[in-house]
Amino acid sequence: MPPTHLVTNQVPPLVDDDASAYAPYQEALQRAGATHAVDQVREIGEAAGSAHVRHLGELAERNEPVLHTHDRYGQRIDQVEYDPAYHELMTMAVGFGLHGAVWASDDPHAHLVRATGLSAWMQSDAGHVCPISMTYAAVPALRVDPDVAAQFEPLLTNRAYDPSFAVPTDKQGLLAGMSMTEKQGGSDVRANTTTAQDQGDGTYRIVGHKWFTSAPMSDVLLTLAQAPGGLTCFVLPRVLPDGTANAIALQRLKDKLGNRSNASSEIEYDQAIGWRLGDEGRGVQTIIEMVNMTRLDCTLGSASGMRVGVQQAAHHATHRSAFGKALIDQPLMRNVLADLAVEAEASTTVALWLADLTDQALAGDERAAALRRIGLAASKYYVCKRAPMHAAEALECLGGNGFIEDSGMPRLFRESPLMSIWEGSGNVAALDTLRAVARQPETLQVLFDELDVTSGADHRLDTFVAGLKEAFGDPNTLEARARTVVGDMAMALQGSLLVRFGHPAVADAFAASRLDGYWGTVFGTLPPGLDLASIIDRAVPKI
Repeated sequence: MPPTHLVTNQVPPLVDDDASAYAPYQEALQRAGATHAVDQVREIGEAAGSAHVRHLGELAERNEPVLHTHDRYGQRIDQVEYDPAYHELMTMAVGFGLHGAVWASDDPHAHLVRATGLSAWMQSDAGHVCPISMTYAAVPALRVDPDVAAQFEPLLTNRAYDPSFAVPTDKQGLLAGMSMTEKQGGSDVRANTTTAQDQGDGTYRIVGHKWFTSAPMSDVLLTLAQAPGGLTCFVLPRVLPDGTANAIALQRLKDKLGNRSNASSEIEYDQAIGWRLGDEGRGVQTIIEMVNMTRLDCTLGSASGMRVGVQQAAHHATHRSAFGKALIDQPLMRNVLADLAVEAEASTTVALWLADLTDQALAGDERAAALRRIGLAASKYYVCKRAPMHAAEALECLGGNGFIEDSGMPRLFRESPLMSIWEGSGNVAALDTLRAVARQPETLQVLFDELDVTSGADHRLDTFVAGLKEAFGDPNTLEARARTVVGDMAMALQGSLLVRFGHPAVADAFAASRLDGYWGTVFGTLPPGLDLASIIDRAVPKI
């Protein structure tokens, strides 16, 4: 049958682009003196943008994990079956060293390099990045016990992905998971009821239920349980040293909005064997650095999603015409695209700055550690909170085509709320920031000192920072105002970084809108007189 019409004015697929070519990535590496890693990050970015990896991500999300609780003979096996695409993505991510490999590196910029590569790679598929992130974060927690760290760390940092269900020390490489929250407590882990009884031989018997355990096929699970001395952290291998399966029963997999390639599960510990990490009663203190590491990845993940969203929107607007000219040349669409680009750049800049602070803090810089503590708490709250609105607006730039699954935009939209929930939802993150100020007042002063570095550089930023300082004048109402105050902290920090290090057009647009009050409640309300062309040009993907 002959065609009824010619297909015109449709946008070519965005494939085989280099995800690492995003200007803020390159600028962050150069600013930190880490240009030696440009080729390494480019390899990751080119892989992430390839048609092959994009297809793998689609397959991994579409073909969700399947739980097999029993074998054909009725015996419990508690195994999760993943699509081959998931395993291929994991092989690549581990091979790139995006998991725990950074802890074995002597590169003084190792965490920044990893963060840049991870941010580029995350566009492939968000679900498989969960065990990658947890493995990264588990190493500092394991180091609480040198003997446990010596046993597992070399395998957690090895660049070999080994999905076999086997004794951890017999494998080529390991992955780590987190098993913290319970039905009755959620973020309030001190309400956990899972118990741990000392067996007198260095092991504990763990009994209880966990409501969210992502990537349950991980080789070791870090778990919180109530020991005689209080809430304590334990490490539980899925397979015990004698080759038998630990008593960890997978009850069901969660049916989630997004992150579908990741097998989030409910599990039961029925006299499972675990080894204590740290002293009894110090479980929260043991995992706090692990949580901070995953919070960094949450911030990176939201920023990465914003980059992908605005690049997809800019690509579409470049190749799609309406009312006589390309969408990207329509004044209102240019305003929307530029606004989305500013948000993505501000979020990416602060996320990579926090990764650079991580390197400095681990090298012994106490000021960097204090600045990272408060900057990460505020940024995790704000950047992750902005992601869903950003994804929705980017999707809308594609019109009806953006609402169709094969555009990739619905998947981006479904993922966008997760980072704000993971490791403490909005209220928890905002209150944690104020808790840091209350417990470590020096962190607030360090932040103010950092903001004062740009004093006089932009009057709009100066006025905004002055208002932020005044916001702390009434401590009795701080908790009720937590979202406003912490959001302002994050915006002040982003503005300061952009004024110092960002592209002048982006910094000007950020200050004119976010800091100067000339900003609507939706994207696309930038004031007139800004250099939108320079802003948009930085967002158009490089193919």
